[in-house]
Amino acid sequence: MRRYAAFLRGVGPMNAKMPELKRAFEEAGFGEVRTVLGSGNVVFSAREASDSALERKAEAAMQKHLGRTFLTIIRSVDELQALLASDPFAKYRLPPAAKRIVTFLRQAPARVPAALPAQDGVRILHLRGREAFTTYVSTPKGPVFMSLIEKTFGQDVTTRTWDTVKKVAR
Repeated sequence: MRRYAAFLRGVGPMNAKMPELKRAFEEAGFGEVRTVLGSGNVVFSAREASDSALERKAEAAMQKHLGRTFLTIIRSVDELQALLASDPFAKYRLPPAAKRIVTFLRQAPARVPAALPAQDGVRILHLRGREAFTTYVSTPKGPVFMSLIEKTFGQDVTTRTWDTVKKVAR
């Protein structure tokens, strides 16, 4: 059995209870299921399969057991640990207050913009495969990074802070 992480888009304590989400994954046949934080991160064991097959299975289980589904993006825990070890933020001179964000894309983009955009203190630093790495410093405008990410990559994405990715990969 291989360990995987499911990153669900749009999950929060007000729209999904973690025990119910855990139960949906267990009833789908996934093993050793645990949720991480209250924001739609589920770690589980399963037979090795493609990310897309696991995404479909997880989304079907949520629909069946929760009556709704959340966009699900799967990565193996091994992939996450390799990502963390490579520390794609290390080569940038980021201010101490900068937030580090990983955007997980369902698929690598067909076209990569010639220059990755920046606006209002948000910079998409680089794209590697199915992950984009963004930084921002909090401003009174709030989390404007999501609008820049969606404008650049579409809505089949979900974001996590670098610290959350570390917690999920443990």
